Amino acid sequence: MREAVVLVMLLGMCHGAQAAQVVPNFTTGTVTSETTTRTEITEVINVVEYSTATSYTVTGTNINIPNSPGVGVRYTQMNPGAPFQFSETVMTPGISKETSIIRTTVQDSFTTTLSVFTQ
Repeated sequence: MREAVVLVMLLGMCHGAQAAQVVPNFTTGTVTSETTTRTEITEVINVVEYSTATSYTVTGTNINIPNSPGVGVRYTQMNPGAPFQFSETVMTPGISKETSIIRTTVQDSFTTTLSVFTQ
């Protein structure tokens, strides 16, 4: 096997490599390329809001709210028997609000490229 390799190498050295000239046989041509791309992005956004203090809120209509509203204060109607609304909210320290958003964005792209060449 080794002798065969040496023989091929010697023959290659004795005869130079030759290349034939290539002449194109066309006058015009076109190449069309099409590319399709799809990009999909999913975002997950989680927001947690914290409160570090205690808050107290009281609202209403036809309600007598004293100068110092608070938990355990007695509220009375201004016009007994008339329609009224009353809301009392106490928030202590901790998580006050959680928001979760999942958003998916899809982008499709289609590109066509045309190359025209002449000789």
